[in-house]
Amino acid sequence: MVAGARGPAQLPLELPVEPRFGRDDFLPAACNRAALAMVERWPDWPDRILSLIGPPGSGKSHLLAIWAEGAGALRVDPVALPTLEALNAAAPAAIVIDDVDRVRDETALFHLLNFAVEHRVFLLMSASRRPRPEDVRLPDLLSRLRRAPVVEIGAPDDELMRAVLEKLFRDRQLIVDEPALAYVSLRLERSLDAARALVAALDREALARRRPITRALAAEVMERFSDHAAGSEE
Repeated sequence: MVAGARGPAQLPLELPVEPRFGRDDFLPAACNRAALAMVERWPDWPDRILSLIGPPGSGKSHLLAIWAEGAGALRVDPVALPTLEALNAAAPAAIVIDDVDRVRDETALFHLLNFAVEHRVFLLMSASRRPRPEDVRLPDLLSRLRRAPVVEIGAPDDELMRAVLEKLFRDRQLIVDEPALAYVSLRLERSLDAARALVAALDREALARRRPITRALAAEVMERFSDHAAGSEE
């Protein structure tokens, strides 16, 4: 090898890093404190059915996972709701539905809500916004959804985004210098999903180039993120 020549770039080995949804992994902040308090108040709720409303990437799934673990809840897929027969057979004491906006079978959802009321089952469901007439065709379902008390979670603020990024880097055992962390935390889309995606991309890029994560590398990767987002909107 010629003196001073660089070796080939290292191919990054994709090792899955699953999001951790335990209570100790949840980072409280002003934007989510009320929602966390309500989840932890269970079973002292204003009603047995509760809606958690918040924008995508705000941490709703994490809160639902915390509650489901503590309540021993039956986790229901919004695109494959169980039949009444299946619900009666399972006889759950608690049910959780993440992203109820994705439900297409409104009749099945109406039956599930009625089942929860009739059998005094606790039910926690999440959605990106409150139910509106243009979103729900069945008037009885709209009425039932609107009857549920709502707790809201806001988009992550600057303080929470920085804390989340620090935790995600620690989870991957990545050392990031302060200018890079400050640059990313102030410019990244206010979404926990965006934070996970960016940290994964920085991890891959740093490994491929065998470089630490610096402000320059962070800026380069974030520019690519911005270009991709702009292309998706066209």
